[in-house]
Formats: sequence, structure tokens, C-alpha cells
Amino acid sequence: MSSQRLTSPGIVEPKGRAVGGTEHSWCRAVPGGTGIAVLAILTTRFPRNSVLENALHKLQKSHPILRSRLHTGSSSTNTISFITSPTPFIKLKAFTLSSTFEILENPSNPKNHPVSPLHLILEHELNQNSWCNDNRAVPSSKNDVIQDMFFATIYALPNAKWVLVLRLHASACDRTTAVSLLREMVALVSEEVRGAAPPPKEIADEGEVCLSIEDLVPNKKVKKGLWERGIDMLGYSVNSLRLTNLRFKDSRSPRSSQVVRLQMNQQDTEKIIAGCKSRGIKLCGALTSAGIIAAHKSKNRVDKQRKYAVVTLTDCRSLLEPSLSNHHFGFYHSAILNTHVMKGGEKLWELAQKVYAAFASYKNCNRHFSDMADLNFLMCKAIDNPGLTPSSSLRTALLSVFEESVTDNHAAMQKEVGVEDYMGCAAAHGIGPSIAIFDTIRDGRLDCVCVYPSPLHSREQMQEFIDSMKSVLVEGCGGDVV
Repeated sequence: MSSQRLTSPGIVEPKGRAVGGTEHSWCRAVPGGTGIAVLAILTTRFPRNSVLENALHKLQKSHPILRSRLHTGSSSTNTISFITSPTPFIKLKAFTLSSTFEILENPSNPKNHPVSPLHLILEHELNQNSWCNDNRAVPSSKNDVIQDMFFATIYALPNAKWVLVLRLHASACDRTTAVSLLREMVALVSEEVRGAAPPPKEIADEGEVCLSIEDLVPNKKVKKGLWERGIDMLGYSVNSLRLTNLRFKDSRSPRSSQVVRLQMNQQDTEKIIAGCKSRGIKLCGALTSAGIIAAHKSKNRVDKQRKYAVVTLTDCRSLLEPSLSNHHFGFYHSAILNTHVMKGGEKLWELAQKVYAAFASYKNCNRHFSDMADLNFLMCKAIDNPGLTPSSSLRTALLSVFEESVTDNHAAMQKEVGVEDYMGCAAAHGIGPSIAIFDTIRDGRLDCVCVYPSPLHSREQMQEFIDSMKSVLVEGCGGDVV
């Protein structure tokens, strides 16, 4: 169910709260195609539908945000709230083998760059927008609208394989939530199969959705004077006009999200991680450096000075008051926007230290909190006025990265329930960067799912970009590109 009318007043009132500022921004962005979070899991063992639904219901019982719906008020109020159901309600949608084949044989799927069925299904789900204006009832002065935020689908594949997909609205799911969701889902399915599942425990008090990030930020870290705010807003606006983007292939046609994957072997991954540690930086610094160098190399004149923007997303749970754990689901990331000037000839580690120092300086000054409202405001303004961005592309940065990498050493438990591979990311064909990088270190190997808007950028263009990034990383560590 993607939308429904409010029920009669005779039914027990569900709990709820108004969305916060960041959540409201996602409610504005998702209808346009940015912020559709998808976790796609390839498995060689298919538990009965009842087992999967039981596991999904336990997830909903444990996490109130997963059994919440978006309540959009009438046009006269224009308010958005989370309405939390007292009981789980998700239904598993199933695609037969023939139905899955129709998706895999889509004419728009790549021919020159063959990708796996898991990859194609991930892309398909990234573009299933249950929250776009065409898929929701139009509110009137008397009628409100409610929309689900959590969907589950199973796709049958040949050779006794299946892909389980969980799709969520970004206001309910940041990357930390997605990582915990995968781990909890695997554990619950394993327990269901063994018949040893413990009763679920709710994280939030009395089954209520946790407060928004804005309500939990320490007051002393968010203060900014009116004049200072105005100067910062002007700076962000002026800088955006001077930024360099990747070449746009088609800025007029309707867009969708597509994915390229950057994978490295264990030896090269260890060298990159060691290089970061020896320089006191995190992996995001090396990824950012490689991305900027690859972008600059793609230009006709590499000796020309250019400025690039990078968004770094940081998980704020441990910094809030009270602090939250990784099991508090929702969106608790904030963004730091930095710009970097390239003159040509920069090396991987030289630039990595520079870009990481710029990010760390902003974070030490609490810019991830004090600039939160400014960046949300500017994002919504760009959504309303695409012409404010180059070629109405809605591109706000070259790339986005996460401050912390996800480390996944749970292969043994995953294999126990048949998990062969998985990919997780969020759509970015509305407002956003040219490429959004979702990095994971899986059993010692770097695995990045990289999302880009198509046909603004082509698959061939972005594959070349990712290959160039990989070359920069490997060569910077003294290795040979494989």
C-alpha cells in the first residue's frame, strides 16, 4: 500500500510526531528521485514467505520508525508527520521467474557493460518511487494522505536464487540504519529458520519514533548569529556558480538512478587503509582525492584551475543529547560541504590529506550542526528552482562520501542463511551530486556502490570515471591496476 485515506475516528489513535527539518527536506527530495534507500540481498536459500514476513514484522515491532507512515496534511495546513501504527503491517510482494525476466530484459538495461541480475534489480528498485506525486492521492482541503515508508519484495531468479529487496524513504533510513537493518534481518531469518527467535524489543520509549536530529543537537553546537548565517548562505550560493561538474550528456530527458561498482582486492585494500592510517586520515579522504583527480583528468585542459565541491556525510548519533545507538533507526546524518581547487598534477596522498583536513576543520567547528538548517534550506530552494543549478541539472556537488566506512565481517552468518551478495545505496537522480559513493569493506575488500543520474551521465562515462578512480587509488599505493 503506497497511500491511503485516514481511517474513521472510531479507531484507536496511533502515535506520531511532526517531522524535523532534515526529515522535511527528505520529504521534499524523495518525490523528485533522491533519497529512495534500497538494500538488495542475493540469496541461494529461500525461506518460506511466512518466515520472511515474520522477520519483517519483528523488525517493525523493534523499530517504531519502520511501522510509521508519512502523514501529509491538507493543502490548508501543509504539515508532514510520522504516524506510527501500534502493530506491524508490511506485506511481502513476490515476483515470479517470468515477472523477474521482464525486468532483467528491459531494453534500457546495458548491453555493452553486462551487469549481474542483483545489480539490475537494485537499479529497478531505486526507480520505484512510491512517493512521487503521480503515485499518491492529491490532498484537498478536507482530506489528508498517508503513505508507507517501508516496502519488501522478493524476486525469483534462475538456478534457485532469489533477491530480497527492502526499500525505504530516506527520512526513515540513513546508511547506519541500512547496515543495522541488514544485520538484524539476517539474524532474525536465521533464528526463524531454527525456530529460536526471541521476542522483539522496542528501542524507543513506549514504541514512539525517536526525536529528530534537530531536537537532539546540543544547543551550544548549533548557535549561529543572523549576520554569520547570511554570510555563509551567500558564500554557499556564490561558490555554487563557480564549481566544475562532470560533463553532462543529456540534461533534458527524464532521469533515473543507475549504479556502477568499484571493487578492489584484499591486498590493494590493505595498502589503501594502511596509507590512510599512516597519515592520520580516514578512507573518505582517499576516496575524495581519487574522485577529484579522476574528474580533473577527464577535462580537456588539466592545467586549468578548477574548483570542485564534495559533500561528506557524518553520522551524528554519538554526538547528540542524549546520544543514540546504531539501533536507533531513522536519519541522523548531517552534511559538510567543502570546495577544493585543483591546479593539475596533484598526487593522491597530498590531496587526500588536504581534503580530509578541510573536512575535519569544519567538523571541529561544528559546521555539521550549525550549517544544517542552511544546507536544508538551499536544497529545498534548488528543488523549487532547478534553474539555479548548472543546466538545470540539480547537481550540487561532484561527489558525496561518508566519513566512516562500513566494515562487514559477518560473511559466516550471512552464508548460514544463504546470502551470496548484497548491494545497498540510495537514489540520486533528483537533487544531489554527480556520483554518490556508498563504501563498504567486506571481508577485507573495498566494495563501493556508486550511484549517478542517467542520462545526465552515461553508464560508459561513469564506468570510465570509476575505473580512473581505481587507477588513482592503486597507483597511489604503488600497485598495478587489475
